[in-house]
Amino acid sequence: MRIGEFELVEPLPEMKNTIAIGMLRPWVDVGRVGTLCLRKIQQYLGAKEIGRLARPGKFFDFTRYRPRMRIVNGNRVFTKPNTIIHHAHDQYSDKDYLFIHVREPHNFGEDYTEAIVEVLQHCNVVEYCRVGGMYDSVPHTRPLLVTGSMTEEQEERAGKFLNPRKSTYQGPTSIINQVNEDLTELNVNNSTLMAHLPQYVQLDEDHLGAARLLDVLCSVYGFPSDLADKSRGDQQYKDINGAIDYKGEFGTLIKQLETYYDRVLSRPEDRPSNLEDELDSETLEEIILPPGVEDFLNQMGERFEGDSEIEDDEDRGDLS
Repeated sequence: MRIGEFELVEPLPEMKNTIAIGMLRPWVDVGRVGTLCLRKIQQYLGAKEIGRLARPGKFFDFTRYRPRMRIVNGNRVFTKPNTIIHHAHDQYSDKDYLFIHVREPHNFGEDYTEAIVEVLQHCNVVEYCRVGGMYDSVPHTRPLLVTGSMTEEQEERAGKFLNPRKSTYQGPTSIINQVNEDLTELNVNNSTLMAHLPQYVQLDEDHLGAARLLDVLCSVYGFPSDLADKSRGDQQYKDINGAIDYKGEFGTLIKQLETYYDRVLSRPEDRPSNLEDELDSETLEEIILPPGVEDFLNQMGERFEGDSEIEDDEDRGDLS
């Protein structure tokens, strides 16, 4: 079944009051936290692929997102990078879910976002949530932050797992944000969740960041809390901690980041008690990033932007 630019399976499952959860790679999927989250929930719900772009080469530059050759059961299988949609029905809540693994397009961005919105409309999506991860001036020694825009009811459900800090970013962004804008015009509730990861760590798969995102998603959508398993992520961060020389310059940097986190980024109820008097006499707006930290983080950001775009194994297999 062809819906705009997407080829969907037939017969398409009957859906109503559908909730879509999407992620965008590569640039706001650092540590693959969005990918890991979606896969975890898909596995729990037994999600099945229902669609992908019919001609992904219209939107993607295959010299940047590389096609891949694999050996499957002794046969060579050629796959092209794509945007893939999975579906699952949650029998406990009687809700349908779509999971959309979105890639940043290189061409025809407006057609691409319109195609995504068209599929969401066809599947009767009433709510859309995009999740991801970004590098930030946060230390690995503090609880990872998850920020985002959600309804008041959703924020209440998320409770302590969601930091109320709202984004004040202005500047270049992804064309995929047009999906949110179009859905707002169609009166479809849409939200975003972002895990903030230590910029100096840069794990290929940040399992603690993924667990923090899952904490919020499980609270908001009623999935079992044990999906947010922190054991693997905790071990990753313990290994990082053990490799750091806290008596050197890098240790000093981390202490500065801890101070910045405690003063500015943490929720008021989570701040150390010894900061209360200082915060009473100094407004948060007057606190700036400690000297030297911003230059270091900018250098790390430039290194990340110069890296090759991430390839993973999401594109394996055909429509089922």
